[in-house]
This record gives sequence, C-alpha cells and structure tokens, in this order.
Amino acid sequence: MKVLLYSEGKKLFSKSGVGMALKHQMSALDKVGVEYTTNEEDRFDVVHINTIGPGAERVLKKAKKAHIPVIYHTHTTYEDFRNSFTFSNAIAPWLKKRLIKLYSSADFLISPTEYAKKLIMNYGINLPIKAVSNGVDNKKFSRNKALAEKFLSDNEIRKPLVVSVGLPFERKGVIDFCQIAEARKDLTFFWFGAKISSLLPAKIRRLLRNPPDNVKFPGFVPQEMIIGPYSACDVFLFPSYEETEGIVVLEALSTEAPIVLRDIPVYSDWMKHNENCLKAKSNEEFMRQIDILLESNSVRKKITSCGKETALERDLSIIGQKLKSIYLEVLDKRP
Repeated sequence: MKVLLYSEGKKLFSKSGVGMALKHQMSALDKVGVEYTTNEEDRFDVVHINTIGPGAERVLKKAKKAHIPVIYHTHTTYEDFRNSFTFSNAIAPWLKKRLIKLYSSADFLISPTEYAKKLIMNYGINLPIKAVSNGVDNKKFSRNKALAEKFLSDNEIRKPLVVSVGLPFERKGVIDFCQIAEARKDLTFFWFGAKISSLLPAKIRRLLRNPPDNVKFPGFVPQEMIIGPYSACDVFLFPSYEETEGIVVLEALSTEAPIVLRDIPVYSDWMKHNENCLKAKSNEEFMRQIDILLESNSVRKKITSCGKETALERDLSIIGQKLKSIYLEVLDKRP
C-alpha cells in the first residue's frame, strides 16, 4: 500500500495548521511503516488530500477517473475560514459551496475532532467520516529547561510570560490578546506566527505595527525554536473563537505549558476546565484565569500533568495506526 499525501500551496501553507498537519501525517506514517509519496506523478493506491484549491480538485478528479480511492481531510470549514484573511467573510459563502462539492466527491472523510466532524455532517454530506486528531510528536515537544532559560535571557524577560501561537487573525483572538495585554502591564506577552501582511485586514496590520508596549510579535519561528517559549511561559493563552482542533494547543499540552483557552465547542469533549486547562469566555475571565495560574502552583501542576496525558493520547504513533486503519478500510471497500 502506497499513499499520496497531497497538499498544494506548500510555501503559503507551510506556516499554517494545514501545512503542519501534512508534516504530521508524514511522520505518523513513518512511525507505522506506511509508504507514502507527495509526488502526484508517482504510483499510489490511495489519495489523501489536505487542501481545497484547483490542484486538489485536479488530483481528486484524476484519482476518481483511475478508480483510486480518495480520502479528504476536512481541515477547512466555513466556520473557521471567516474572520481570517482580507475579504474572507465575503468569500465564505462561496467557499462553503466549494467545500461541499469537493468533500462530497471523496470516498471517505477525516476530521480533526468530533466537533469538526459534526460541522461537516451538518453540511449535508453523506459519506463515511471519522475524527482523527492531527496529533503531536511528544518526543520533540518535550519541556526543555535549557531552551526556556535561553529564550528568557535572550529576550530579557523578567515579568511573568504569556505566550500564544498562530496566524494573527481576528478569528484567532489576536485583538483580545492585545486588549488583555493593555490591561495587564505587569505581564509580558509574545505572539508567535507568520505575519502574512498582504493577506491581513488593515486593522490587523495596524495592530501588528503598533502593539501595546508589553506585546511582541516575532513572526514565524521553526518548531525547534518554539519549544523554548512553550517551556518558558507562565501561561499559554489561546483566545481563538473558532478551531477545527488547534495543533498549537497539542504542542502546548506536550511541552507542559499551563493553558487558558476560550470556551468554544471544539474543546468541549477533550479539553476540560480545571483538569487539563482553564477556560474563559471574556477578556475579564481570561485575566482571572491567568491570575489563578500565576498564583496557584497546585493548579498549574494539575493542569500541566493532565495536559501531558492528553498529548500522549494523541501521539503521532497512535495517529499513524488510525490513518493506516482508514487506508486499509477504504482499500478493502474498493469495487
């Protein structure tokens, strides 16, 4: 069995969750001995598509014509596309129609969470669908004291540190992040994520150019470097309004960072308040939960310990077995 892992726009998506998901799939399949290719000109038995552009549609049609089973990974939803790029809200209704068209043309669907699976099912798509986490490399994302100390020293950070990671979209809560920072000058805030200025609305570009004094936007950093901030932070703050999973949350769990999340549906069944995270619904609540983590060692210890367990349950070796099982299931049902 050989699988084509397909993703287009690698330069753009390499710094996004979709790009990271592709890397995770490659690593997961390596761990369970499944042969794969990213070259559509190779020979393969199954197609696993991650993106929704014209290249993906072409690969899908070509595979269907050749009677090769197609699995579509539903990373993109109407709900999480909104409030992201410039004109995203205007494009979103058209995008939803395209998602339905592409996803409906596959033989099998994979969603990153049960929540994302429900969204896709609510589009009226009647296909086999399973929820499989994007997963995390727990060996790589391990708490590293030396990298933490280097990051704090290099950036001369002496106040408690609040970190977030992700593309600086309004949907990701970057405005709220800065508002919280403005109200909490006693803390230092870092937001890591590619600043794709040409695709960001004007108000976000202005915010990135003139953030509060205690906020830094270093831009995109490689995985090897982000382990330092994860390990150093007193709080990992993720105020996103909509996610299909949030790979950075998995990374934060794995590095035992104390997490404060927005209380949104995607986290209802696997991120539990006062167990592996704290949750909030407003900036005032976020600040209260941040203070709890800063003031209570017992809460921090409980949350980080339970969080690591959550990450281990989603290790890439486990994800690889789940993907392998789906590939074999799809091949078995091939006419």
